[in-house]
Amino acid sequence: MAAAAVAEAKRRGLAIPISQSLRPFHEWLWDVTPAWNWNWHYQHDIYQHLNNLTDGNRRKLMLFIPPRHGKSELVTIRYSLWRLIRDPQTRVIIGAYNQTLAEKFSRKIRRLSTGRLALSDDRTAVQDWETTAGGGVRAVGVGGGITGVGGDLIVIDDPVKSREEANSVTYRDKTWDWYTDDLYTRLEPGGAVILIMTRWHEDDLAGRILRSEDAPNWTVIRFPALAEKDDPLGRSVGDALCPDRYPREELLKIRTVQGGRSFSALYQQEPQEQEGDIFKRSWFGYERELPTGCRYVRYWDRAATADGGDFTAGVLVAKTPDFYVVVDVVRGQWSTYERDKKIRQTAEIDYQKYGNVRIVGEQEPGSSGVDAARAFVRLLDGFSVTVDRVTGDKATRAEPLASQCEAGRVRLMVGAWNEEFLDELCSFPNGAHDDQVDGASGAYNKLVGTLDASRLVDAV
Repeated sequence: MAAAAVAEAKRRGLAIPISQSLRPFHEWLWDVTPAWNWNWHYQHDIYQHLNNLTDGNRRKLMLFIPPRHGKSELVTIRYSLWRLIRDPQTRVIIGAYNQTLAEKFSRKIRRLSTGRLALSDDRTAVQDWETTAGGGVRAVGVGGGITGVGGDLIVIDDPVKSREEANSVTYRDKTWDWYTDDLYTRLEPGGAVILIMTRWHEDDLAGRILRSEDAPNWTVIRFPALAEKDDPLGRSVGDALCPDRYPREELLKIRTVQGGRSFSALYQQEPQEQEGDIFKRSWFGYERELPTGCRYVRYWDRAATADGGDFTAGVLVAKTPDFYVVVDVVRGQWSTYERDKKIRQTAEIDYQKYGNVRIVGEQEPGSSGVDAARAFVRLLDGFSVTVDRVTGDKATRAEPLASQCEAGRVRLMVGAWNEEFLDELCSFPNGAHDDQVDGASGAYNKLVGTLDASRLVDAV
């Protein structure tokens, strides 16, 4: 619609009807930003999938494309605007890892709308603006509330800021809860969802969706920077996705600087499981029930700093006739008082659920370690409790458990702690923390009797 007509419609408070003359999206792009190239091979495949969304043939689309290949400018900004021009009553929700980024996208959409869309004077904030027809854009960051508004089109672009966030189970849980409890509940009947993100971690938002019952409803577009076997675009193995911008040679230089794991996530959109020098994620299976007659040990690696520093971790391991099961992990950054309260509560819960659980506490060297060991035994008066005077380095103490893990004889009970536990094991010994490794290896060693009797201290 011409700028004069838009101004007149705005002045008279009239809604802009669905445009009958608006060009198809891939042609319209040249009108709105003629200086950019909208004719790269991979973009045409995206256009087709967006057409399916527009026509209602598909309603959920995941888009995984390398950085700096225009996915946000193409989809989040211009496709959202095109949908608004096509029908100014469309309500668009833009989600991102924080409010600032979401508002950046919203601001760009609104700037490009000048002369193309009649905007309301009543609602003009960058995080929430409207057309004169009642549609508009709402911008929200992960964790932000979206009450009071529905979405005909929801675009989630970059819900994860960095590898640090991606590796955080707490952040992944927060993102998942925000998506399921806040964002998805705003989707109008017949509405569409687009998820655009870098696949930093296999348990990210996309990974959780693709493991859910909703997975069959999603169309997944994954264009690696360097073509792999059976490339969806018909490229030969190793060919660049957009050689005009990022030729193969430049991508190989980036891979050299980043390393294989980061390049696989950022540019190939294929997150690799974190693998350490001792434990491998692929070694572990899962259990939902335990047989009767198991032997149990809960091993505590203790710290005493609230909200910072080292973690206290108590790892419960069971020995079954055929294998070992990591049953439960209790972990936190607690003060001495909070830690001791949690240890005592955990012992009472373990007794109620599993009966006689042997409790072992790690003893640090020196006289202070002896005093702490005696206090640990007094704390657990009435339970089967010993302390372990550790010797040798942590990696050596973990090797017996790692050998059984590699042989497929260690499994995990399904629980919310699983990912955080595996993340630590699979970054050991180079990760920031090792308390869960100490707890698991200590419990295993106690179960198989490899804790030498001379290392057990009578601390009563």
